[in-house]
Amino acid sequence: QLQLVESGGGLVQPGGSLRLSCAASGGSLDRYDIGWFREAPGQEREGVSYIANGGGGTNYADSVKGRFTISRDNTKNTLYLQMNSLKPEDTAVYYCAAESAGGPSLNPRIYRYWGQGTQVTVSS
Repeated sequence: QLQLVESGGGLVQPGGSLRLSCAASGGSLDRYDIGWFREAPGQEREGVSYIANGGGGTNYADSVKGRFTISRDNTKNTLYLQMNSLKPEDTAVYYCAAESAGGPSLNPRIYRYWGQGTQVTVSS
């Protein structure tokens, strides 16, 4: 059973940066499509970015394009999300998720394996 654990969240001022990590155990992340999702209070969970298995194609939500970068270190079995130029509207709980079937997607409903989430707060 794949297990995912996020870390790296915190409080940051607008314009600042954070790097989130998602450490996997119980399976090799390179065999999964994996992504980052976020959920703000009172809002539905939304896709932020994903990286596909194998060749590792990536995709981003329009709201984070040019500011966030997803990457994967297969030697450490860890997924990352580098977040730059953070805005207050980026405030949310961020989750990583993985799925081995169905193709990569920003739709959170297709992902089977989830971490517990890490809080990101962007505020002055």
